[in-house]
Amino acid sequence: MTHNTTPDAPPRWRRFLVWGERILTLGLLVFVAYRVGPQLGALTGVGPDLGRAPEYSFVTLDGKQVSSAGLRGQVVVLNFWATWCGPCKLEMPALQSLHEDRAEDGVVVLGLSTDAGGAGTISEFLDERGITYPVGRATRAHREAFGGIRGIPTTFIVDRSGVVRHRVVGYFTPPAMRMAVSRLLDEKAEPIAVPAPTGPSAGTVSGR
Repeated sequence: MTHNTTPDAPPRWRRFLVWGERILTLGLLVFVAYRVGPQLGALTGVGPDLGRAPEYSFVTLDGKQVSSAGLRGQVVVLNFWATWCGPCKLEMPALQSLHEDRAEDGVVVLGLSTDAGGAGTISEFLDERGITYPVGRATRAHREAFGGIRGIPTTFIVDRSGVVRHRVVGYFTPPAMRMAVSRLLDEKAEPIAVPAPTGPSAGTVSGR
């Protein structure tokens, strides 16, 4: 009498379960790389080429004009945020600390609010938290100029030459933020060749 020693094939539902676990694991790894990668890049200075920052301008909530053209030679930290965003609130003390501690060294911290509410509500929110760095309203043109803001907070760090060196979506940890800024402060600005504007779309992205 012979016996079949070949193991039975696993049930179909079990094969589906195994593949489902693999897909979920891969998705988790991609998510972690997407979220953690930029933080590591800020810490180490290693990251993708993000190109030059667009020309932009806006009027702050207290009526002052801000233009990227006037920020050459400085390290700019530009933060897209909203009052209802939990991670945005967690980031604000670190951004305010940078504004207070490194402004004299050539660091400019800017905020662009994506809130749909009135300016008064945003100003009250900032006053309650002691936020004094310049904040304006993000327009659709601002969001599109920076490649589309798919999540908030989204923070851009632009070097002295106007090149985007870091783009972090989600909570930006204070050590990574400070490390990136300190490293860029030590770099010298590259000479910039600015081509003459051409075409109807040329110019500066502005918003009020």
